[in-house]
Amino acid sequence: MFLMSMAVFAIPVMAKSGFDKFGYNYKARVFVGKADGVDRVLDGTVWGDPTYANDHLVMKWSKAWDDARFHGAPWTPDAWCTNEWNGAFPSGSGEPTWHYKIIWVGLELQNSPYWREDGYPIWDQFEVIMDQGVATPGEHEWYALATPNGLGGPY
Repeated sequence: MFLMSMAVFAIPVMAKSGFDKFGYNYKARVFVGKADGVDRVLDGTVWGDPTYANDHLVMKWSKAWDDARFHGAPWTPDAWCTNEWNGAFPSGSGEPTWHYKIIWVGLELQNSPYWREDGYPIWDQFEVIMDQGVATPGEHEWYALATPNGLGGPY
């Protein structure tokens, strides 16, 4: 959960195009790189903690997420983000490979018309619709797999 919360709310600084030195490509709405760059400070830490700094991170977010989070637009059911963490390599944290899908559902959470069965709430207005990974070699774990599991728009 700590990893997921760090990744999604990084502060944007717009690059003209392509990837900046931290790993962000705001035009494509993607981050790819060491987790160290997610806080926009290349100091061998992630918000002051070195534990996950070398982990590989891929984040993607929708235009609706970008518009609401960074440009003051209202949140809509088209707002989503994904996070893929991998610390399972020699210079990584040793944490497993993990993948999350998160959607906006509104303050009503489980009572929202956008809520999906088998997800779980996070950040007061969002639902994790997929939370899965490989904790140890050969052991795939699922904590959430909502139905439906696609991104964007009400179902």
